[in-house]
Amino acid sequence: MIPHSDAAERNKHAILDVLKGYLTPGAQVLEIGCGTGQHAEYFARSLPDVTWIPSDRPESLPLSEERLQQAQLPNLVLPVRAIDVSRLQWPVGPVSAVFTANTLHIMSWDEVESLFFRVSRVLLRGGMFLTYGPFNEAGAFTSASNEAFDQSLRARKPSMGIRDVDDLQALAQSCGLVLQAKHNMPANNQILVWVHAD
Repeated sequence: MIPHSDAAERNKHAILDVLKGYLTPGAQVLEIGCGTGQHAEYFARSLPDVTWIPSDRPESLPLSEERLQQAQLPNLVLPVRAIDVSRLQWPVGPVSAVFTANTLHIMSWDEVESLFFRVSRVLLRGGMFLTYGPFNEAGAFTSASNEAFDQSLRARKPSMGIRDVDDLQALAQSCGLVLQAKHNMPANNQILVWVHAD
């Protein structure tokens, strides 16, 4: 059976609606943490003029391989790239956009720092970094469900947790990334849109 994520299936339509406002024909998009590949397949199929480059940690590649091979989409770059965000060199770039969904809260803060640093190195000037997931605002949870989710994450692994937009902005600024827009999404999630200004 091909691995399946209920969450990815639920949120892919709302995410696509936002992506359409930023991804122009000819864009090359690197996805960090493609998981089961449901987003990669759906976005590549829905945006045929955009090149989609899925990636994930080496040990997670089997989750998406069968689905994406079966999709046979000309704008879906295969095989899935093996990218560990902590590595200094990524086997891709430059690209016009980077997308990641539900990854920042399962990474350690060191990994989040590495992610932003490396994204700033593979993005073209003016390129977009689109991050989807739950985020805190000014040190506070945006909902009771997000607070409960954060507690469950930290119980599983203390280095995990919902990241605060203010902390991410400070990190992004040090990497030449500027927060351009925030989009409120279903289930107390957001899409944060960062632009490579340097």
